[in-house]
Formats: sequence, structure tokens, C-alpha cells
Amino acid sequence: MKILVAVKRVVDPYVKVRVKSDHSGVDTQNIKMSMNPFDEIAVEEALRLREKQGASEVVVVSIGDYSSQETLRQGLALGADRAILVRTNGIHCSLNIAKILKKIVLDEQPQLVLMGKQSIDGDNNQTPQMLAALLNWPQATFASALSVMGNQIQVTREIDGGEETLEVTMPAIVSTDLRLNEPRYASLPNIMKAKQKPLTILELDAMGLVLKEHIQIISVTPPVIRTGGVKVDSVSALVDKLRHEAKVL
Repeated sequence: MKILVAVKRVVDPYVKVRVKSDHSGVDTQNIKMSMNPFDEIAVEEALRLREKQGASEVVVVSIGDYSSQETLRQGLALGADRAILVRTNGIHCSLNIAKILKKIVLDEQPQLVLMGKQSIDGDNNQTPQMLAALLNWPQATFASALSVMGNQIQVTREIDGGEETLEVTMPAIVSTDLRLNEPRYASLPNIMKAKQKPLTILELDAMGLVLKEHIQIISVTPPVIRTGGVKVDSVSALVDKLRHEAKVL
């Protein structure tokens, strides 16, 4: 069983995000970048499946500029066997990302594709579902537990009010949620070994894909700064402020 894991380079979740002065996007200059946290969970699950189920290969793939090699090397240091970078300087919408990944999947022929349920920058939660639709593969989203039995994958997913267990036939797409596992840390020897593992760079322009951007970002603005709260002496004073100042009643 070959497992393909899609990963994305994003602003580190512990960094305070700053909006550019021209409101064209988020400032990423001179700030810490890291692998999308949901994708880390997907990589960890792929490695566990290799250890428990004897998966033949774990391949990590990313779409971005040359700096995304750092994210792929992180995946290799965690234990992935090899990496693929689809190099592009542009920022692509979820549908185009799914189309690019479809080409990689058709070339690599994995039995299982693991992806984080969403990236923490766009928060779209669309790419896994779109990729499954383009490939016409079964999918299971928001996985909180996963087990492989032969050609079948049993996935427990969190839904409103409880949990749902699905069984899908491989090849399949599975998107991971936070409670699926706890990602491991890369050891120093594995970080050194990762430098020797194969990392293939593919140029997006040479892949023969016709991509059309479906979404345009018009403006990015920071949230409104909240003012400090005030204490009131009675319920009637609270109701008065809610009615006349906050105007929510």
C-alpha cells in the first residue's frame, strides 16, 4: 500500500498574524513558517499505518515555491520515504490545488491519500472533497480514528452530536481531524537523514494543466479591535446598555 500525504507551508500557528499595509494579504516576511497542523496529523497517521500495516511507501507532496522544500524536508525527517514539490509562485484556489493533486495521484497511483481537513490560512475545508470528486474515489472526512482491514478502511468521523463510522474501499481519500493522533517530533538523526532522501521538483507550467482562477481576494483586513469591558451595578443597567449602546435588543 502506497500512501500519499498532501502538506502545506503556512504561518506558524503560534505567530501573531499581521495584515499588509495595502490589505493585499498577510505579511509573511521574516516570520516563522511551519507545516499546516492538520497535515502533520495526516503525516503521523501515514507513518503509523506503515509501522502497523506494513505500507510500502509514504510520499509527501506540496504545492508552492522553493521555500516549501523546508516543509517537505520536515515530513521526510518525521519518517516519510520521499517528497514531491510542485513548484509555482502563484497562490491557487482549492479547486486548482485539487486538479494539481489529481495529476500527482494519477502519476503516483497511491492506494490511500491522506490530507489535513483544512489549512489554517484559508480555512476552506474544500480540497479533500474536491480531489475525491475529480478522481471519483470514495472519501471520509474529519477522521478521528482510522483502521485498515485488507482493501477496506474503517473511519470514525466526528459529526454534530456524536460520531459516525464509515467503511470505504481503497483507493480512497481521507481527511484528518485533530483527535486522530498526536504527531511525533523529528529526532536529530532523522533530520540529518532527511537531507539525503529524494525530493523531486516538478514545474507546474510543465505539467500540461489548464487552470483558471475561480476566486479573487479583493481585500484582507484585520479584525476590529475590541474595546475594554465595563462593569454594571444592576440587571436593568445591563439591559439598558444592550438596548441603547450595543443595540442587540
